[in-house]
Amino acid sequence: MCLIALAHRLHPGFPLVVAANRDEFYARPTAAAAFWEDQPDILAGRDLECMGTWLGVTRGGRFAAVTNYRDPADARTGVESRGTLVSRFLGGSMSAGQFFNDVAAHGDAYRGFNLLASDGTDLYSYSNRAGAPRRLEPGIYGLSNHLLDTPWSKVRIARDRLRAALEPAPALEPLFSLLADTNTSSDSELPQTGVGHERERLLSAARIVSESYGTRCSTVVLQVSDGRVQFAERTYGPEGVELSTVRYEFGAATRPSG
Repeated sequence: MCLIALAHRLHPGFPLVVAANRDEFYARPTAAAAFWEDQPDILAGRDLECMGTWLGVTRGGRFAAVTNYRDPADARTGVESRGTLVSRFLGGSMSAGQFFNDVAAHGDAYRGFNLLASDGTDLYSYSNRAGAPRRLEPGIYGLSNHLLDTPWSKVRIARDRLRAALEPAPALEPLFSLLADTNTSSDSELPQTGVGHERERLLSAARIVSESYGTRCSTVVLQVSDGRVQFAERTYGPEGVELSTVRYEFGAATRPSG
């Protein structure tokens, strides 16, 4: 993922609300969101190159997502894929706190990342570029390719729009609209992450559009207080062409539909 806006225990009917964009090269093979055949409790898209994922949920109420920490100086090869962090958490049974302590002990095995995960009770954040795992209090959080709540323009805007979208209750299409903003930041607001001015401008949009690299999908997750989960993914092709939208809704006593 490259942009995540998340509301944790702010709305009485929706303990977790997530709106997220995944940015990637279009040539990287990817499977659209579905329940995995080899791990049928996991609902997520899948990176077919390393077989991990960027964001997913489970039938048991677990959630996890990862973003890369933008650092062009770290060009190591042969390290473990950051997407395996998400799939390991979703497929496991550790509490979020236990899992994050384990990940932090081996953080140098990965290139820079930011990880968010909830076991259905506690939500944690951790980056292997700063500090220890952190249990998050109720609130609205934003994450891109730096640290949690780094005030990049698109992170600030996404957080503000998510707050507005919670009233009176969150819904799929308003959250997709939040993620669909293709406006880029002014030059004065661009971060300096070492990728050059033109690329900083391209990457400053909430939804990135170009020929070879951009927002591959937008994902909305609504965890409802009665135990249901609503999950929707909208996919895009080169130059931002909208391809398809899939929707799932499931809970303890229901089957997925979408």
